[in-house]
Formats: sequence, C-alpha cells, structure tokens
Amino acid sequence: MTDARPPSADLRIADFDYDLPSSLIAQTPLEPRDASRLMVVERSTGRWHHAALRDLPRWLQPGDLLVANNSRVLPARLQATRPDTGGKVELLLLSRIGDGRWTALAKPSRRLRPGSRLVLHRLDNSQPAAGLAVTGIGDAGQVEICFDDGDRVPLEKFGTVPLPPYIRTPLADPERYQTLYATVPGSAAAPTAGLHVTPALREGLRARGVGWAEVTLHVGLDTFRPVTAETVGEHVIHKEWCEVPEVTARAIAATRARGGRVIALGTTSARTLETMGVAGNLNHGDGFGGWTDLFIVPGHRWQIVDGLLTNFHLPRSSLLLLVSALIDWPQLRAAYEEAITQEYRFFSFGDAMLIV
Repeated sequence: MTDARPPSADLRIADFDYDLPSSLIAQTPLEPRDASRLMVVERSTGRWHHAALRDLPRWLQPGDLLVANNSRVLPARLQATRPDTGGKVELLLLSRIGDGRWTALAKPSRRLRPGSRLVLHRLDNSQPAAGLAVTGIGDAGQVEICFDDGDRVPLEKFGTVPLPPYIRTPLADPERYQTLYATVPGSAAAPTAGLHVTPALREGLRARGVGWAEVTLHVGLDTFRPVTAETVGEHVIHKEWCEVPEVTARAIAATRARGGRVIALGTTSARTLETMGVAGNLNHGDGFGGWTDLFIVPGHRWQIVDGLLTNFHLPRSSLLLLVSALIDWPQLRAAYEEAITQEYRFFSFGDAMLIV
C-alpha cells in the first residue's frame, strides 16, 4: 500500500529553527510607522538587498496589487473573577461562535467546568459588571463561554488589547497595535505586517501604479501557540474565519489578466488568498468567505500569491513554515542570519521582509 500523505507531512519542525538574540526582539514600535527597515529577497536568486520600508513602492512594479488584511484587534484580554470563590481567571477571546458565545483561552482553567460562573468588572471599576457562563471545556486551556447579555456587552469597557507574550513593555497607545486601515473587528492579534503602512506610503504605492485591495482574516488560536509537534503532519492548525470580498476578487482577476503580481501584505492575507485559490476561485470575481484550516508549508503550490511583505517570524512557527513555502528554507535561513548580523528588529513591532 502506498503512503497517501503528502511529502511535506514528514518535515521536521526542528529543522525550521534559528538562534535569535533576545535583544533583537522589538519591544516597542518605531515612529513613524514606516520608519522600519526592509530586507528585499529575490525568489529567483535568494539574494537580498537592504532598504527602508518607506521605499517599498520602488521595489514593486506598476500593475502589481498589494492585498492587506483589514481585521481589527478586539480588546480580547479580560480579567474575571469567580463569584463563588473570588478566584481570578484571565480570558483571551479567540473567536465568536454565536450570539454572545465565544471560544477563549482561560488561565487558570483546571477548575472550570460547564456551568461555572464568571464576572467581569469594568476597567474603570464602575457598574454594571458583566456576567458569563462557561458552556464547554476544550484542551490546553480552551473553553467556550456565553455572555449573559449576548453581543450587547461593550468589550472595550472590560477588555484590553492582547500583546504577544514576547512583548513585555506596556504599550502607551493601544491603537499602535492596530493597522490604520483596520475596520472589521474580530482578531485576537494584529496582522502585524500592516502596522508599517501609513497614508504617505499608500500614496507612494498609488503613484507608482500599485493597486490596493483588502481581505479579512480574524487571527485566532494558532498565533498564541507554538508548534509543539515533531512533524508537520502531526500539527493541527485551528480554523479562522476569512473573507475575500467581490471587489477584491475582481481586482485579483484583473491583475492576473494583465500579467501583474499579487503581493500579500502579511501571512494572514497570504493564507486568505490561498484558501480562495485552493477552492478554485482564481480568475473571476465571485469572492470567497468561510473558515480556513489551510496549513501552508514547503511544497505548497501557490495559486494566487506571487510575493509577500511580512515581518520576521518566530523559530519553529507555522508562520515561518508559510514563508518557507514561498522561498526555500536554506535561502530564507541565510537571509535571517544576515538580518541578525545587521541587527534587524524581529517579530510584531520589528522590521519587514519583502519576498518577490
């Protein structure tokens, strides 16, 4: 009997590793937003160039289309108490599953059971508080909850924007962890490549003849969890909601028809576009919407994405595997080593890489 698994299933996660000095993990964003550095990597040769992010337009071509994720980060980190014991529980909302119902990470979760009651207090300690019930228990701290008042709970009065665990410096302005074009609330983390984009940069892209389009992917559970499996085939990626509106689908079809390139602004945009591509919606403007559990790894046959603007990603992460599907890992690792030598800033508030 032949093995029906794809060859990528046997890829070892440990092979996608590199050593990063902790001093290069960016703790605060630069000002202005487009002040970051940019490493440009050529797919055909693996060669790289050092540039500035604000010079992005000159590295793209007239007729290209840049596709961004317009999801907005929710104030998803909530502090709750158990009314029966007074014990504290931190909740991190992950995805909405119905009227007032969410999946969430709870810490600690070991004493929570279906039916457990929790109370949220407003950030300014005013009244009224908000009640909720635990309705289900999953693995590794994941729970399902339901707010007593359904979707009428004003999350901004109770929650804060969650920062990744490697960022330990408090953020002075929560809006700095939002892209300037974020309009669709739903994410538990920012699509961080877009944090670099300013109105001036968008105007420079327009003047260069580079189009702009938007998709939506609400970033969820996998952003907060490292890949702990030994091989790609053993890793279970969780579902996230994504959508490609008709106007964007039409822009993609027109770009492809004229021979332009589709450049994903961030890995979440890339995953959304490839989900549509795998579904077969390539050359027309019907759009796409639904849940995606697409795990993009080396060996992936790219359907829509021709290039990628992204930040530098964590070792052994699903995002690093996605980027390694666009450019061979030995070439990418060499580029990462060069970025470390040149002291680029890494992760969410760090510098960027353009792969074309």
